[in-house]
Amino acid sequence: MGVALRDIIKDYREETDLEEMRGVVAVDAFNALYQFLSIIRQPDGTPLMDREGRVTSHLSGLFFRNVNFLEKGLRPVYVFDGAPPQLKSTTIEKRREVRDAAGEAWKEALARGDQEEAYKQARASSRIDAGMIASAKRLLSLMGIPCVQAPSEGEAQAAFMAGRGDVAAVASQDYDALLFGAPHLVRNLTISGRRKMRGRTVTVRPERIDLQQVLDGLVITRENLIEIGILVGTDFNPGIRGIGAKTALKIVQKGKFVETVQEKAPEFDPEPIRNFFLDPPVTEDYHLSWGSPTRDGVVEMLCEEYAFSEGRVESALERLGMKAGQKTLDAWF
Repeated sequence: MGVALRDIIKDYREETDLEEMRGVVAVDAFNALYQFLSIIRQPDGTPLMDREGRVTSHLSGLFFRNVNFLEKGLRPVYVFDGAPPQLKSTTIEKRREVRDAAGEAWKEALARGDQEEAYKQARASSRIDAGMIASAKRLLSLMGIPCVQAPSEGEAQAAFMAGRGDVAAVASQDYDALLFGAPHLVRNLTISGRRKMRGRTVTVRPERIDLQQVLDGLVITRENLIEIGILVGTDFNPGIRGIGAKTALKIVQKGKFVETVQEKAPEFDPEPIRNFFLDPPVTEDYHLSWGSPTRDGVVEMLCEEYAFSEGRVESALERLGMKAGQKTLDAWF
């Protein structure tokens, strides 16, 4: 879900291209996996599966998208969520209920032959399990792409890494990374290209958002941005009814955040949420190193184990300079 800041941030989004995104980017792994699981589906909403019925949409997205990244000179590092904070328990339960309801609606739409509705509901029912996480990490390892295990929120860890200068930007669809202090946020990185949306084909391009430009343009501080998020609603609180991003912006610009919370939600204490965004659990125990992809390992995993088309996988690897029988790629970067 993230935080709904689009209405006040839209003027600070700058479209870009993969060719302009050379360098290291920390990708919110769960966010990316959900995007792949949501988009890569059959027309009736059924995800890609292997012979054993295991979902492979996430592996397809990871492999082909990362080949594209690497071909363009972009070096991704995937940051995986750790244990969710207690503050997020209500949101997690609500998301589970939404996915369960969407799953039932998908079955009903299939039964009555409504393929368009089935596809829509199927996308909303996407979920990640331990097996998908393990297979994603394994594939990334075979591709020579590093992973970082966050102690809690992946976006917080990615923002921390960006703040230290270890990565150039954080890639996520959610604006939460800005509240966590990411200097640069890149959206649409994992879904850029031609996509079908609402029955028509559109071109989705990556967009870059600079935190300092947002703060300067809105004449607020990062703490104020967090206050706006709290008023609108975050993954850790439902927000205050009737207050959208534009109204929240006016409230904090006038210095009336505390007054508004006390008036509209007297039982609510925003401090734990503010403190979590300002000082989330993160780790310095990570090592960013990109290696040569293990060609035979990639082919064995995707083609032999998960029944991917060997021709497509081989063709993708050849784009990186790897051909059959070649196990390493010298001077890949």
